[in-house]
Amino acid sequence: MANTQDFTAVFKDMMGAFPVDTKAMEEAFKSQTTLAEKMSKVALEAANKSSEISAKWTQDTLAKFATVAAAKAEPADYAKSASDFATATAEAAAEHMAAFAEIAKKVQTQTMELVLAAGKDMSEDMTAAAKKVTTEATAAVKKAAAAK
Repeated sequence: MANTQDFTAVFKDMMGAFPVDTKAMEEAFKSQTTLAEKMSKVALEAANKSSEISAKWTQDTLAKFATVAAAKAEPADYAKSASDFATATAEAAAEHMAAFAEIAKKVQTQTMELVLAAGKDMSEDMTAAAKKVTTEATAAVKKAAAAK
């Protein structure tokens, strides 16, 4: 039977020659969690404002509907009341939809600012990490070549 060579020492030496920079991984993780926190803040702020607009819209609609539900002296007053309610509701819808659009526009702007800033930071981090790895790998290759 042929004996198989134990490659444990070979792989251990090879992995030791090319060390992994765990600090770079930690920094990347911190950058990612910071970005996620900022993005969550933007989303939560938008959700909060949206719920405020929705609540106000509902309260306004219910208040306007109270006049429709009130008893009228003349049958024509019911039609006028319903017409006035429909007109007021359409105007309120336009106003509230514009408010929602402003929230969406603000979220879009803030998101793009965060993504661009994060991209710039990550690019700088990756450049620094690549330079460091290149320097270490070059040194390891020179060391290995000198050992022969």
